[in-house]
Amino acid sequence: METRPSDLEVTRLDEYVWQIPQQGDMRVPGIVYAAPALFEQAGHEEALRQVANVATLPGIVRASFAMPDVHWGYGFPIGGVAATDAREGVVSPGGVGFDINCGVRLVRTGLRRDQVAPRLEELLHELERRVPRGTGARGALHLSPRELRRLVEQGVPFLAERGLASEDDLAHTEEGGALAGADADAVTERALRRGLTQVGSLGAGNHFLEVQAVDRVLDAGAAEAFGVAEGQVVVMIHSGSRGFGHQTCTDHLARMNAPNRFGFELPDRQLACAPAASPEGRDYLAAMACASNFAFANRQVMMNEVAGAFEQVFRASRERLGVGLVYDVAHNIAKRETHVVDGAERDVLVHRKGATRAFGPGRPDVPADYRDVGQPVVIPGDMGRESWLLAGTGAAMTQTFGSTCHGAGRLLSRGAARKVKSGPEVRRELEERGIVVRAASAALLAEEAPYAYKDVAEIVAIVEAVGLSRRVARLRPLGVLKG
Repeated sequence: METRPSDLEVTRLDEYVWQIPQQGDMRVPGIVYAAPALFEQAGHEEALRQVANVATLPGIVRASFAMPDVHWGYGFPIGGVAATDAREGVVSPGGVGFDINCGVRLVRTGLRRDQVAPRLEELLHELERRVPRGTGARGALHLSPRELRRLVEQGVPFLAERGLASEDDLAHTEEGGALAGADADAVTERALRRGLTQVGSLGAGNHFLEVQAVDRVLDAGAAEAFGVAEGQVVVMIHSGSRGFGHQTCTDHLARMNAPNRFGFELPDRQLACAPAASPEGRDYLAAMACASNFAFANRQVMMNEVAGAFEQVFRASRERLGVGLVYDVAHNIAKRETHVVDGAERDVLVHRKGATRAFGPGRPDVPADYRDVGQPVVIPGDMGRESWLLAGTGAAMTQTFGSTCHGAGRLLSRGAARKVKSGPEVRRELEERGIVVRAASAALLAEEAPYAYKDVAEIVAIVEAVGLSRRVARLRPLGVLKG
């Protein structure tokens, strides 16, 4: 069966798998994992066109991929994955995004839902007090300019030296919380100034901190390995590299956008790129690693504040309360990895833009205590419906360079969402469902309403059906702090 969005040929290969065959200047095909309903959604043509555009990048291998939560983004679609040859291919900031290493951290506790529910309002108040929110928020960690340079080069290990991260935290953070190759000299002074006061802050927009309860376990073995069980309270932190990462992306896009700098003929100037081995490419990768390390550290500091809030409300130490890290995973990043391509191992630069690493069992990159079941995959939904904990698979390694979806994906733009209901209406409906909500503004609540997003249950069902990850546990929201 074929369907044709605009002038782009799209062929259906399977129930949830679609191919954009090589056409025009495409160097590889596009592969889209999606329900047929994708083709009825507003903006789908633009997103699919971006999948095809990404397939024109020099050095791209295998295919340009889109996850089921795909929607239009800057250059790459959000939900896009592309690997380029590490030596001969390019790096594209649009394949990472402005919020470099926006990601998700899942924190377990030893408390049950019935223990937390009576004190939920008090807990949300304490979390509000401890975790700064908003576009200009000052972070919970105060650093000197010299210390910030060390933090962005060293990541979470810098915090470990200061007693702000444990060996367990390092082991359960992607890349150990430190992306290799970071060099603060590749970062502008403006970016450093913007980041100086923001370590340990949530940010704004779709960023959130959510208190959740595990309400269903589908894979008992993996759940046991991850340390989660039905009825248990967990906390999900969704944030990134704040103004530091945004400025870093902006600065390096400007360098790569010089007309005819590299002689590439690209269908969209937002795909601005540079050979990964060029001075511009190396500088971007070094700066992006700094922003990634900033983001890992940012979420680590917020986790410490979350632990402090639980200690204050429940009058016990974090050890007694069982507060610990399940996993921290990035979903806006480009990383050098080794994968099998055309039957041979190959060093590639995997761009994941609104996509999550999902390495399967046995990979040395997966923490030792999870290696038998696969890497934890943390997929947030929206503040009114569930989120999910999944596990990576061997099939993801062979199909998508070990990648899966990153969330529900937007269905409505912020402006369109505001026209449906007001912020107070959204708050009232959530509270009627027993969900306590704290947001910086009513307008933000309207923009981030549950109906503005796709149903995450359908998204994770698709990635499980095509083998990119498998469901482990469903998490229901109890209380939400929105940026």
